[in-house]
Amino acid sequence: MSSRKLLSPLLIGALLLAAVVVYLNLPAEEEVKKGGPLATTVKTILVEQGAMAITIEALGTARANESIAVTAQVTETVRSVNFEDGDSVKAGQVLIQLNNNEELARVAELRANIDEAKRQYTRIFNLRESSAASEQLLDEQQARVKGLEAQLDIAEAQVDDLQIRAPFSGVLGARQVSIGSLVQPAGVITTLDDISVVKVDFSIAENQLASVAKGQKVSATSVAYPGETFSGEITHIDTRLDPISRAISVRAIIDNKDQRLRPGMLLTIVVEKRVLDTLILPEKALVPVQDIQYVYVVEDNVAHQREVVIGERRPGIVQIVSGLKAGDEVITEGTLRVRDQSAVNVLNRNNEG
Repeated sequence: MSSRKLLSPLLIGALLLAAVVVYLNLPAEEEVKKGGPLATTVKTILVEQGAMAITIEALGTARANESIAVTAQVTETVRSVNFEDGDSVKAGQVLIQLNNNEELARVAELRANIDEAKRQYTRIFNLRESSAASEQLLDEQQARVKGLEAQLDIAEAQVDDLQIRAPFSGVLGARQVSIGSLVQPAGVITTLDDISVVKVDFSIAENQLASVAKGQKVSATSVAYPGETFSGEITHIDTRLDPISRAISVRAIIDNKDQRLRPGMLLTIVVEKRVLDTLILPEKALVPVQDIQYVYVVEDNVAHQREVVIGERRPGIVQIVSGLKAGDEVITEGTLRVRDQSAVNVLNRNNEG
């Protein structure tokens, strides 16, 4: 009788404890099945077949299409300056006029002498017709005319040398002379750059040589203009590789009509090798475990861990070689809180709905 009395309270206590455990666990299991509050909130994306460009990246320094230091060919004083710092000029435009008084006087003298020599030639020619002058005298006068004309050509060339012109269209640098300055052939008057297009020389590895060709399109970016891309094309591929680095030099021309790119800028050059039509996925969806890459695929609000094989990578995206198919719903945010077979609540899908 006493043993029954002792057993009965223990049995009742055990039954009550079991009931509490069942009570606490059953709602949670039902809520997980229903995708309730215990489901992990995630964001997903549908796997798509898309274009993925395979590219080569390199660094290059911008150079002007044409660039010179403007100098004089003779030693003379500056009579006039016809430009200001940073002016845009056309080919042939006179930048500096040097003192040319002596040369102009010499030209005027020679022209007068030529006119007189030609009159003498005409007179001798008429006399020869009447046999009053010899053929030799006529030839000597003709030679004199030609000699004076040659001297005039030289004098006019000297006058031209005293006008310093822009050899091509471009933008001038800072002016280094003033009126009255004595310039010499070694002295820099200013600089002239044609930056309507810029040249960029860059190097690529030997194993990429077959992927580039003359006329191939390139794009360039600069830290000076974040988010902007400048277009160009390859104009030259060197005939030799560097035997030490095993790299080859490539030149591209980039349009710069707005003149925002300047010589000396560091540019990142991207050459497009080919475009793959493949499955692509945001890189943040990958869950690496040692050397294996996994993703979480959502089916019926349950996450399933799936191994994938990746291919090419680009900033922010990755090529999926195998393990997924187009239309699969893959978790992109919340992967660290998800486990295989765990319930999930897809936030962006609910927002869209």
